[in-house]
Amino acid sequence: MKLFSLETKSAVPKYKQLVQSVEVAILEKRIKKGDRLPSLNKVCLEFGISRDTVLLAYEELKKRGIVYAILGKGYYIKSVEFSFDHRFFVLFDELNSFKEDLYSSILEAIGEKAHIDIFFHHFNLAMFRKLINESKGDYSKYIIMPTNLVGAAAIIKTLPKNEVYILDQTNSELADYPSVYQNFVKDMYQALVQAKEKLAKYEQLILIFPGYKEPLGMVEGFLNFTTDFSFKHKVIPDFDMQTIEKGTVYVIPNDRHLVQVIEQAKLQNLDLGVDFGIISYNDTSLKKIVANGITTISTDFKAMGFTLVDMIFSNTKAQIENNSQLIIRASL
Repeated sequence: MKLFSLETKSAVPKYKQLVQSVEVAILEKRIKKGDRLPSLNKVCLEFGISRDTVLLAYEELKKRGIVYAILGKGYYIKSVEFSFDHRFFVLFDELNSFKEDLYSSILEAIGEKAHIDIFFHHFNLAMFRKLINESKGDYSKYIIMPTNLVGAAAIIKTLPKNEVYILDQTNSELADYPSVYQNFVKDMYQALVQAKEKLAKYEQLILIFPGYKEPLGMVEGFLNFTTDFSFKHKVIPDFDMQTIEKGTVYVIPNDRHLVQVIEQAKLQNLDLGVDFGIISYNDTSLKKIVANGITTISTDFKAMGFTLVDMIFSNTKAQIENNSQLIIRASL
């Protein structure tokens, strides 16, 4: 059974003709899932083309999810479904309510243009490395949240540079990669400046910053503001049911600490927005109603997703800062 056909005078590159031959063979049911493709050397000899040309075709089929490779044995048909020209590898740090908004916007923007596989590294460098190493060559684009993982940049650089997009957090080591990111230093600073008149009613600001997964730029923006405008302040790593000091505004990136502070306020019979204040990070539907409304600093995660997908399909290579805003509610 002849699988491949090549037109030497065609304007279509030879590797693309090989890819199309496999697709046609699948449509005509001449090959099926699990079948082995001819070896690289066999195709080279049959058509008098270079090994690199055949390898390029097989790797393209691999990226599309049509074939898979077994080391030392060859290439096999993995799927007979090939309606997608693109397969995207998406690596998030974790899934929460606002990251779910981001993922949903990516899905909506992509529609039927590509197939997406999503993974989570949970701020674990070993898991980050494993997922990326296992994905190499299987996808046409790699959308990655490196967060603040030390060593993530070196792992990312093992992927084809033109296929990688950085999401949410970036750093100087990844400055050459296209990205849609949050500027945490500026976002924190500008939000506090916008809230300055309300903050003036309070005696001090406390940032609860564990430093595990939260971006360090938050601390820098917080300290820049408190220094520039002479606000009494502290940065603490945990709350853990401490006594709430009246006249304090708590800036809280972590929702677990947000719950702890609200619970402690109830135990002390304190009035949120009067006796003390709260500014939380990342807006959710629940924060609109909890305790009559929690003030938040939040980027637009839906816009982030749409911007990223537009960048990919327009082949734009840029570093785009996603907009952030302060949403003032009763907690301040």
